[in-house]
Amino acid sequence: MISRRQFVKRTSIAGASTLLIPSFSFNTPNQPRYGVQLYSFRDDMLKDAKATLEQIADIGIKKIESARSNKGLYYGLSPEGMKKTCEDLGMQLTSGHVALDDDFEKTMEQAVASGQEYLICSSLPSKGQTIDNYKKVAEAFNKAGESCKKLGLKFGYHNHGYEFESDNGHVLYDVLMDQTEPDLVHMELDLGWVVVAGKDPLDYFEKYPGRFPLWHLKDMNMHEKESTEFGKGVLDIKTMMNNQKASGVKHIFIEQEEYASTPLESMKHNMKFLKKI
Repeated sequence: MISRRQFVKRTSIAGASTLLIPSFSFNTPNQPRYGVQLYSFRDDMLKDAKATLEQIADIGIKKIESARSNKGLYYGLSPEGMKKTCEDLGMQLTSGHVALDDDFEKTMEQAVASGQEYLICSSLPSKGQTIDNYKKVAEAFNKAGESCKKLGLKFGYHNHGYEFESDNGHVLYDVLMDQTEPDLVHMELDLGWVVVAGKDPLDYFEKYPGRFPLWHLKDMNMHEKESTEFGKGVLDIKTMMNNQKASGVKHIFIEQEEYASTPLESMKHNMKFLKKI
């Protein structure tokens, strides 16, 4: 596990040119705007997607990433309906978590209709913690990336913790990184799960510079191995923000899966925390 003190010592691998903290107003040129992964509001989105999006917009979050639900990719809304709702609220649907399955062609069609830029595979399409399986997955990811590129979309993958396990002395996530084409497979690094797995995100920024255009910014309670409000867990968020340039990040999505009270109150806390740092 990487301690907070260790993170602090790693002040900046990008040197003096490292980007600083994005503005809370979301208007600083050349800085990623903060967004939110809608799984953070999963129950509310299923109850009333439009009203929940209004609440999210009201606290200053204008960029969103959707997730699969039992009402489809857009919480019961059509792709076109999701696009219009976001536009009416001054929001941008940038990305969405999907499955790489037999319905992927339809998934791509919906993504084009919704106006989103990224399709992010949220779990491995085939199971097996072996080098051979991860090479197989990488091949599937490259093909999916080619299909997305033809439609003007970008394909990517979101990690959990298990990808950082090893097989025959090789970290499986590294196998995935080494076997995928950077222009076809755009990695979304979940910083919280990297730390829970005992790895340092800064090491990955250094080893694979510019390979992580998307982040999940997530603080983690190491005792419970679950997400928590910013500043209450082990992730050194300030150090992460000071190393954006090295990672190549363009879109930062806040994600929280467990809450002290409600998703909205937790997100307000997170936004205030980011403003302070």
